[in-house]
Amino acid sequence: MSNEPSGKSEEGRVPALTPAAPALDHNVPKKVTSVIPKHRQKLLKWNGWGYKDSRFLYQDGTIVFTGDRYPIGGKVSLPHFHDYVIENFNVDLSDKREGVSIPNDFPAPVPCQQFLVEVQGAGVDCTQHGEDRLIRCHGQTLHDVHMLRTGTFKRIPDMVLFPTCHQQVVKIVLLANKHNVVLIPYGGGTSVSGSVTCPEEERRPIAALDTTQMNRMMWIDRQNLVACFEAGIVGQDLEREMRQLGFTVGHEPDSYEFSTLGGWVATRASGMKKNVYGNIEDLVVRVKMVTGRGEVLERGISVPRISCGPDFNHIVLGSEGTLGVITEVVIKIRPLPEVKRYGSLVFPNFASGVRCLREVAKERLQPASIRLIDNEQFVFGQALKIPGGAFARVGELLKKAYITRWKRMELDKIAIATLLFEGHEGHVRQNEEKIFAIAKRHGGFSAGSSNGEKGYILTFVIAYIRDLALDYSIVAESFETSVPWDRCESLCVNVKSCVRKECAKHNIQHYLISCRVTQTYDAGACVYFYFGFNHAGFMNPVTIYEEIENKARDEILASGGSISHHHGVGKIRSRWYPQSVSEAGVQLYKATKRELDPNNIFAAGNLIPRELQDADTATTPSIKAKL
Repeated sequence: MSNEPSGKSEEGRVPALTPAAPALDHNVPKKVTSVIPKHRQKLLKWNGWGYKDSRFLYQDGTIVFTGDRYPIGGKVSLPHFHDYVIENFNVDLSDKREGVSIPNDFPAPVPCQQFLVEVQGAGVDCTQHGEDRLIRCHGQTLHDVHMLRTGTFKRIPDMVLFPTCHQQVVKIVLLANKHNVVLIPYGGGTSVSGSVTCPEEERRPIAALDTTQMNRMMWIDRQNLVACFEAGIVGQDLEREMRQLGFTVGHEPDSYEFSTLGGWVATRASGMKKNVYGNIEDLVVRVKMVTGRGEVLERGISVPRISCGPDFNHIVLGSEGTLGVITEVVIKIRPLPEVKRYGSLVFPNFASGVRCLREVAKERLQPASIRLIDNEQFVFGQALKIPGGAFARVGELLKKAYITRWKRMELDKIAIATLLFEGHEGHVRQNEEKIFAIAKRHGGFSAGSSNGEKGYILTFVIAYIRDLALDYSIVAESFETSVPWDRCESLCVNVKSCVRKECAKHNIQHYLISCRVTQTYDAGACVYFYFGFNHAGFMNPVTIYEEIENKARDEILASGGSISHHHGVGKIRSRWYPQSVSEAGVQLYKATKRELDPNNIFAAGNLIPRELQDADTATTPSIKAKL
C-alpha cells in the first residue's frame, strides 16, 4: 500500500506534511544580508531620519536633496521649495542651528555584570559601547529627535543584546528574570509613539534587545502562499527576498525601508497598499512570542481561520513590546502583480474628494492605494517639484489654464488624489474606468499617471524634511486617526480649527496644518495630519508643540476619531488608552500582563498611563526554578 501513487499510508490516510514541505525552496532557510548594518550608525543618521547621505540642504541660495537613493536626489536644485519655506514659515535660511555632535561621554551603565557574563555564556553577542546604547534609546518622535539634537537624554539602555535565533531569546528572558533586568525589544527604531524610549524612572538595568540579527527566511510554502520569517527582518529586505522568488508581501508602511516585521506586528501596522494585501493583522497567519516568563505563546497550527477563540495572535498584535519578544512570524504572500500602474485625480475641493473616496469604498473598487491630499499639502508637494526647461514651464501654464478656465476650479482650493493599481491588466483597466467615472460625478478629473507616481514616491522623502526644519527653528510632526465616513469631513475641519486657535493662544504666526486621507475602508478612513511652526523666540518649542497636539488629539476623539490608526499608543498616547478600551479593557490588559510577565521584565511602560500601572510590577523574580 505504501508504494501506491496516492501516497496513502497503510491505514488509508495521507501522511501530514511539515509546514515547509509543499514546495521547499533550496534557497531557504537562509540568512538574509540586510541593507541596514548591525552598527546602523555607519549608514543611518544617529539623530534624525534615514540615510546619512540623504538629506535636504540649503546651499548656494537654494535647497537641494542629496544622494541618489530617491528620485529628487543628486543635489538637484529645488527653488520652489526654497521660496515656499521662506513665504510660509518666515525662515531666515542664513541662520542654521545644527544640533550637537554625537557625544563621546555617556551615562555609566547600571551594574549587571553577572547577567552579561551568563548572556555571553549562552552565545549571545552584547555590548555596552556608549554609541550603540545611544542609538537604541529612542524612536523617531519629535521629542526623541529634539533631545538627541540638544544632548539632553536622561536615560539610555545599559547594554545592547543581539540574539540570532528564537532559542537565544528564550535564554535571555530567563536570565533577565533571574537577575531582574528590564528588556526593551528594539527593531527598526522608527516608532513615533515613544514606545522604545527608556522610562526615566526605571532603576533596574535596561537591555535593548535588538532583533535585527534574527532576520532569516525560515521557509516558504508556494502551494499555500505563506512564508515564515524571523521577526527582525527589515521591510525592504523582506520584500527584496520575496521578489527574487516571484512573490510579494505587499505590506508597505511609510517606514518600510527601516522598520521590521516584528515591529509591524507589535504595533498593528498598516501599509499603503492594504486595499489589495491587507493590514498586518490580515497578513499574519501565526506569531511566535517569548513571554515575560520565558515561555512561548504560539498558535499550534497554521490555517486560514480557526474558531478557537480568543485568538491569541491578537494578544501579540499591538502589545508594543510589553508582553514579550516576537521571534518568528508566518505571513501571507502573493504572486507578483502582472500590472503596476499609477494615476491621479483633481477635485475642486477636499470635501468633493472625500465623498468620491467614500463612494469608491462603498463600491469596493479601491485600488492598491488611494490617497487624498488637501490644498495645503498640494501646494507643499508642488514646492518639491524639480523644475524643467522652457517647455516644462509652458506645460505648467497650460495645466493651470485648463484647471482654472476650462474646469473652473480655484487653485487655492483644489485637492488631489493619488492612485496605485496592482493586479491583472483587465481588472486594473476596469477599475480605472469605474473610479474615473465616480470621480467625474464628484467634479473630479484624471490628471495622469506621472503625477500619481510622483505623489506616491514622495511619501518616502517627506520624513527627511523634519531634519531640515529643525535646522531652521521649525518643529514639525505628524499624527493620525481613523474615523467613520460620516464624520471624516467634520473631523478634518474641527482639528484644523483647533490647531489654529491653539496657535493663536501661543502667538504662533507662521505655521502649517494640513491633512490627507491615506487609507479607506467600508466603514471609514484613516486621516493623517501634519503640523509645524516657526518657534524662533520660544523657549520651549517641543513642549508647546506637544500641548497643541494633545489639544488636537482631544478634538479628534470628540469628533469621533480614534486614538490611533497605525502609529500605536506607546507612551505619548497612553493618557487616552483607558477611555479607548474602557475600564474593563484596562483590567483585562493588566491581568494579561500579570500572567505573561509577572516580574515586569518588559517594562517599556507603553499603553497604560504610569499612574494606572500596578505598584507591584517590579517584584522579586520568581522563575529561577526554570533555570
